[in-house]
Amino acid sequence: SPCRFVCGVPLLDRAVETSPLASPHPLSGYSTPRTTMAHSLSSVSFAARVAIPAAKKPTRLSKSKHALVPRAHAHGEASTAPASAHGHGHGGGGGSSDRRPGDKKGFVEEMRFVAMKLHTREQAPKEGEKRAEPKPEQQPMRQWEPTKEKYLAFLVESKVMYEAMEEIVASGESPQYAAFVNTGLERTEGLTKDIAWFELTHAMKAPAADGPGLEYATFLKALAKNSPEKFICHFYNVYFAHSAGGKMIGRKVSEMILDGKELEFYKWAGEGGLETSLADVKDKLNAAAESWSREEKDTCLEETSKSFQMSGMLLRLIA
Repeated sequence: SPCRFVCGVPLLDRAVETSPLASPHPLSGYSTPRTTMAHSLSSVSFAARVAIPAAKKPTRLSKSKHALVPRAHAHGEASTAPASAHGHGHGGGGGSSDRRPGDKKGFVEEMRFVAMKLHTREQAPKEGEKRAEPKPEQQPMRQWEPTKEKYLAFLVESKVMYEAMEEIVASGESPQYAAFVNTGLERTEGLTKDIAWFELTHAMKAPAADGPGLEYATFLKALAKNSPEKFICHFYNVYFAHSAGGKMIGRKVSEMILDGKELEFYKWAGEGGLETSLADVKDKLNAAAESWSREEKDTCLEETSKSFQMSGMLLRLIA
């Protein structure tokens, strides 16, 4: 899964182009990294589920017959691993049940930590714990069979989901959402241009959005009214994963079926570029979480697997 700095989620939140998310939040495949999306959390308490690992001595990487490639972890941290694809942060210390891995670095690092645990070892050699599943979007991209029709459907469904994200933060449903309006990460305008390009260049008619994108959009609108903490989990994983693994997936799929054309969906034209926007949003996410109780923070973290699951359904449209 492509989580780069962080699920797209993490570190300085710098986008790494050699990220899986080719894979979210969600992407997977090719001979690059990918992100695993369907993960379920047990009913055990969050503190028990996300155990704080004891410090380990650094280990030396052994050579393998597989070519190693830098992996962009959707939420923040580049690593080296055999290439595969996915489609989206997460720390330290111990004793008190109120402490969580990464909390000393800010809440985004807590989110990155949780997201990385939901990756497989192949996707995230140092932090991944998820067992790989036989789902199309979790297979290496060289095994994908994308078509223009499938890609156009993916863009249409993605657009309705991103529209919902933008509408929610602008709605005022929660005072916390205002900070996430016009961040520079918005994708709707680019997707509108890409869909029009497909229709004009390839004489294709865009289908109606009636699949996983619409389902995700409907889910988010209901969620945002009742739980800002859960919505912000999806916001983080979706945007950060797309900036990393999603970008890689777009490039690989384009090489396979569009002669390498770079779509607007994978371009960021805001002032300062993608890295500036990611860093700014990271600061705002940390600031928003400052007012949350530990219980509210855990509510946000526990939504991560749902975010991966729904993003994975979108990615499956291409694979």
